[in-house]
Amino acid sequence: MRTILFLVAILTGSMGLAQDLSGIWRGTLTQEAGGCFPVYNLEFQVAFTNNSMEGRSFDFYDRNRFVKHHFNGRFNAQTGRLVIIEDRVMEVNIPVDCVPCTKTYDLVYSKQNGREQLTGTWKGYESESHKACPPGKITLYREANSAFPVDIDQPEALAKLQQNLKIESREKEVVTTIQLDTSNIRIDLYDNAEIDNDTVTIFLNNKLLLYKQRLTDKPLTLTLKAFPDMDYELMMYADNLGSIPPNTALMVVTAGRRRHELRLSASDKKNAVVRFRYYPK
Repeated sequence: MRTILFLVAILTGSMGLAQDLSGIWRGTLTQEAGGCFPVYNLEFQVAFTNNSMEGRSFDFYDRNRFVKHHFNGRFNAQTGRLVIIEDRVMEVNIPVDCVPCTKTYDLVYSKQNGREQLTGTWKGYESESHKACPPGKITLYREANSAFPVDIDQPEALAKLQQNLKIESREKEVVTTIQLDTSNIRIDLYDNAEIDNDTVTIFLNNKLLLYKQRLTDKPLTLTLKAFPDMDYELMMYADNLGSIPPNTALMVVTAGRRRHELRLSASDKKNAVVRFRYYPK
């Protein structure tokens, strides 16, 4: 009997270790008396690696009234418990008589009738005054789609630059679509041949990430934590054609143990595009 129980414990632990919480989780968040609303909608966009997670949280009354935070968290695969801590307010669009609340979530993962869920409690503090917010409870379910656009991290300076940036409208040429089995992605861009002063501007899902950067034998590097079953599109815009047209680049995509090498070519008539998507195992 002890041997059987020991084997069951091993199998249970192995199942926990294999659990991937990446993706979209959505449901309700309640708040005790004193909050702006007694019940909110709540969505987590989770990128999960080795029992650590980061992502975005949206507590919202509707699509036009919401607070968006960045968060980090840890998952205990043996107990099913996870703690998520919001560490940065990213966007606020709420009534003037409400205040954003930055929260810590204490949750448990379970599966009921074949449906995955996160349940637990939360507490927090007002983002400006640091006064305690009335706490509450949470129930979330894994969902296929997000109620909000999945965001791309963009440096503040580039976000401001993009607001007034004007680039020529050009045809898109899709080089390939890559299927990935990990959320951690590294993208390196080099000059493809002779270094001839090729300069590029790079967008990912229409977010400006590199602006007028020269391609050389040293990489221009981007990193991304991809959400599962979401489409990502990297576009290379040629700022010039170098001394040997067209503007060419070697793009190396490293995802886990896999490495993809692609040759991109852009001109004053077309942009080079690579699409990719993360499919969890």
